[in-house]
Amino acid sequence: MLRLIIFLLVIALIAAVLGFGGIAGAAAGIAKIVFYIFLVLLVISLIFRLLRKV
Repeated sequence: MLRLIIFLLVIALIAAVLGFGGIAGAAAGIAKIVFYIFLVLLVISLIFRLLRKV
């Protein structure tokens, strides 16, 4: 999932440099959403890992 975020951010940067504002904004927006999903899943995973060890 982290690779997807990096991929979308690279697409957003390339599109921004080339002047495609709509594509850059969309790719950056999707990257933000996927990043927040990644963070939530990471926190849930850490919580379950701590509960399992106890």
